[in-house]
Amino acid sequence: MTASRRWWIFAVVALALFMGMLDNLVVTTALAAIQKALHASVADLEWTINAYTLAFTVLMIPAAALGDRIGHRTMLLIGVALFTLGSAGSALSDSATTLALARALQGVGGACITPLTLTILVRAFPVEQRAAALGLWSGVSGLGLAMGPLVGGIIVNGLAWNAVFWVNVPIGILLLILGRWQLENTRAPSAPIDLPGSLLIGLGLFGIVYGLIRGNTLGWTSRDILIALIGGGVVLLAFALRELTARHPMLDLRLFQQRGFSVANGVGFVMSFGMFGVIWLITLFVQQVQGASPLKAGLETMPWTGTIMVVAPLAGLLAGRIGVRPLVVVGMAAQAV
Repeated sequence: MTASRRWWIFAVVALALFMGMLDNLVVTTALAAIQKALHASVADLEWTINAYTLAFTVLMIPAAALGDRIGHRTMLLIGVALFTLGSAGSALSDSATTLALARALQGVGGACITPLTLTILVRAFPVEQRAAALGLWSGVSGLGLAMGPLVGGIIVNGLAWNAVFWVNVPIGILLLILGRWQLENTRAPSAPIDLPGSLLIGLGLFGIVYGLIRGNTLGWTSRDILIALIGGGVVLLAFALRELTARHPMLDLRLFQQRGFSVANGVGFVMSFGMFGVIWLITLFVQQVQGASPLKAGLETMPWTGTIMVVAPLAGLLAGRIGVRPLVVVGMAAQAV
């Protein structure tokens, strides 16, 4: 594969990732406008975010596994198409219920897009260039996060709330054209699809995520929340047992016996939990408590999200020279401070 072809592939997957990351935070700055336009309650606003989160969380692992079977390009483009349709549906929504349903469709698309961009990127670049490519990939993610609140603020201030969703439609159409033109439909080694495993991981994650999302509203000791959390945990345990005994597991749990794999995933989980767990609250706090406009809220969050855009590519380049461990330790320490 030529160098120019690799960078075309990078451009396609980076644009797809950027679209998803941008949408994550664009929506938060529009929540107040959505509430006013659709006469939505606070619970309705929660589902504007949570419908996406549930669909994304539950389906990301099955989508990645399915992409290995039917082709990474095919799965990515399916995700882009669903995300684009969900965006158009969100923009056309005239009630909080239809908006939540359209956001769920966006979440399905996002679940297909995010893991497949990384899979395609890793396969396109040789080992010696991979760290730099992944650093740039993370930088694009940071750019989407950094620009999300700002773009959302500009759009809501100058246009209507639904324009934050219309932005995705032309990007999605462009991606469908470029993806079909430039991406190869690579596959992982052929194996039957683990349907029981996919069903178990989906149901288990749904129970856990639903319980965490609705715990404050319904009460952590309420019957529904206890059933969701305990039931989700039991189903995830059944998933683990299934994957340990399956001939063709969807997720090979033996990978976690490797120290590097387990530590990298653990650190990634903690980092994501700390970052993405607070961005929604920060954006709402700046607008609803401090009284900032959507545009001002976007500007005030940029010093935090913008650093990702700058540091991530540099970290990718340094990783090949000084190793990953020093960068991870410094990064986690900086986040804690």
